[in-house]
Amino acid sequence: MTWIRTIPLEQADGPLKNIYERIKGEDGELDTVMVAHSLRPHLMEGHRILSQKILNNSANALEKWKLDTIGVYVSLLNGCDYCAEYYYKELRKRLDDEDASSRLWSALKADQPDRVLSGADLAMILYANLLTTRPNQIAVNMIDELRNSGISDGEILEINQAVSYFSYVNRTVLGLGVYDKSDIDDRQTAYT
Repeated sequence: MTWIRTIPLEQADGPLKNIYERIKGEDGELDTVMVAHSLRPHLMEGHRILSQKILNNSANALEKWKLDTIGVYVSLLNGCDYCAEYYYKELRKRLDDEDASSRLWSALKADQPDRVLSGADLAMILYANLLTTRPNQIAVNMIDELRNSGISDGEILEINQAVSYFSYVNRTVLGLGVYDKSDIDDRQTAYT
């Protein structure tokens, strides 16, 4: 649900219906963030392509749990609880270790990633923090720190694009009031 009008699957036709059919889950449900784009199917397609290329491309070197960790942290930094919780669910599935997942979640939520991360993983998440909160302060020495921790230039690019993508999604969610029906509270009023 969103604060703007959206078109549900059962009312979709043409290009929108085609995209919906491609992106719906195994349970037949559509991701609420994608439905937020329904008035402009070309924007939904753009979002889908970004997600696919940045997060789900076999040519990427970063492990998926690292991308999910970036998603959780960037979302927390941006105050997007909806996204943070969504990416945390994905992270828990990938790590398949409830204790490790819980410790990572607690550390990220407290903005103390150094409690559970070190080396290249900590360098990655510190870069994600700076790029999210103070992008104008990124300098070549930060890139050198990433390299010195063992992260390749290609992986730096992947981290950069993941942080940028998650910030984009956070702003879509926060700016359009995206939420699940189960998340309705007194502050939210749905248009649809």
